[in-house]
Amino acid sequence: MAEKKQNVLLLIDSNALIHRFFHALPPFTAPDGSPTNAIYGLSNTLLKIITEQKPDYIAASLDTPEPTFRDKEYAEYKAKRAPTSDELIPQLKKAASVYDVFGVRAFAIPGFEADDLIGSFVEMFKNEADLKIVILSGDRDVLQLVEGEKVVGQLFKTGITETVIYDEKAVIEKFGLKPKQLPDYKGFVGDASDNIKGIAGVGPKTAEILLKEFPTIEEVYENIAIITPKIAKKIEGKKEEAIFSRRLATIRRDAPVGVSNLESLKVPALDKVKLKTFFQSLGFKSLIEKLEK
Repeated sequence: MAEKKQNVLLLIDSNALIHRFFHALPPFTAPDGSPTNAIYGLSNTLLKIITEQKPDYIAASLDTPEPTFRDKEYAEYKAKRAPTSDELIPQLKKAASVYDVFGVRAFAIPGFEADDLIGSFVEMFKNEADLKIVILSGDRDVLQLVEGEKVVGQLFKTGITETVIYDEKAVIEKFGLKPKQLPDYKGFVGDASDNIKGIAGVGPKTAEILLKEFPTIEEVYENIAIITPKIAKKIEGKKEEAIFSRRLATIRRDAPVGVSNLESLKVPALDKVKLKTFFQSLGFKSLIEKLEK
């Protein structure tokens, strides 16, 4: 008897990918002079994944310019990031049209980050029979969503071509902690890229020691009396700071994505005529060649 095929749902962290492509690729422009390096990277990746990995379902998640719940709770959230480049802004806006020409549904919800939409899709479909969920991103934050071999992260390793797959075993090997503990880890150590403070003086090694012994921030503080005095002194009286930092670092799973069934995310056959016209308008000759092959 033939083994039943396992379907694949690919969840794309669009903004993380576009930022990565923008910084990894040299600047180049469309015939009209508009910057296109990030759009080229996104188009190339979609074409490669759809034709080679052949996922059955795809949903792309985008950020919106409106403040998120994190911004409202913590005004300094991401405050230290450099302003978005003038060459990147129009490419972020154009991403939706890239997904449209590929026939892929893209989602953006004010008040939520792209990660939160991905977390919501994971929560919605992780118990679907014969389905594997793959999260394509350039950001390790999504690894907190990994579960066994059912939900995995596909992260770019170098440049814009090589990726590495993280299942739960790989996350544990890399970080020494389970995926679901990664927000607790950031609760202690913070995250400089998002300006999440954590607890001053608590570094990766200390956080790992604590969370290997006691799986959550709450359990660490419940057992503070038996923790090494030197470490206990660093964290004493700072439980609320750690919990607040964890909250900021935790991907939400309740965004109103407006999808009721998996079939609405099914990947259609590529419209080669539509894609060729789109690539020609941007001067993507190499992608036209790939498409025609």
